Amino acid sequence: MTSEEKRLEKEQKQRAKEQKLREKELLREEKEQELIDKYEEMSAYEKECFAEGKHLVCGIDEAGRGPLAGPVVAAACILDPEKPIYGLDDSKKLTARKREQLYDEIVAKAKCFCIVRVEPNEIDEVNILNATKNAMRACVERMAIRPDILLIDAVNLTGTGIEVKPIIKGDAKSNSIAAASILAKVSRDRIMDEYDKEYPGYGFAKHKGYGTAAHYAAIRELGKSPIHRESFLKKMH
Repeated sequence: MTSEEKRLEKEQKQRAKEQKLREKELLREEKEQELIDKYEEMSAYEKECFAEGKHLVCGIDEAGRGPLAGPVVAAACILDPEKPIYGLDDSKKLTARKREQLYDEIVAKAKCFCIVRVEPNEIDEVNILNATKNAMRACVERMAIRPDILLIDAVNLTGTGIEVKPIIKGDAKSNSIAAASILAKVSRDRIMDEYDKEYPGYGFAKHKGYGTAAHYAAIRELGKSPIHRESFLKKMH
């Protein structure tokens, strides 16, 4: 290979490398724009509230209504429109790693938030729907800032003295509800991870208390733990 051929080959490789870098940068920019567009789309309900003069918009959601064990956790969150958080979505659609990243960003940027857990004994006493509403009300009552309006994922919450707007599948339609969803989900997952250490053998860190085949098998083998919901296990008696 002549020196000229070597030079041309080197230039060709360099151009190919630069092309790959440009393509990578373009993909990154497209992804960022998609996140910005989604954030704007999921700001529609909040913007409606702002237009009505309700500037402290609080999203509320829960995690853990369906499991056989552990608490139900509710979260309330007032986001700061001046500090957008890109990537918000229904917590169930996100990976555990992404939820953790967003959790930290929400905690750092939100105007105000509150997280409340209700234990299995109260769930058994008042039923899961009422326990969930109790947790949500407690969140609102303990907020350092009183909201102007509550956006909630399909739950008609009463008793707060604040206007409520239930939104079906709200955690995929409202940034405020999505943020609350992530706060609740991450908080509950961490609780169940700790319970996995306290009550080994049930697999709480893996299934988070939900009724998987492995979970039912563990209950039959080990019996119920102190964090199991009696009202959810009546069929096993």
